[in-house]
Amino acid sequence: MAKNNLETKLRLGKKTRQERGVPVFAVVRSKRKVRTNPKRRNWRRDKMNTRNWRKRK
Repeated sequence: MAKNNLETKLRLGKKTRQERGVPVFAVVRSKRKVRTNPKRRNWRRDKMNTRNWRKRK
């Protein structure tokens, strides 16, 4: 596997993990003040800027 592919896959994996909703225990602990994830991203509307992921040397 090329290094560039690995970096891209790791970053896409991180973005996928950030897509999750707020856990139930966090909603209960905050008495439902926090219900949504403010960093939620829609695949069609909000595009990730993947061109700047490569490190410039």
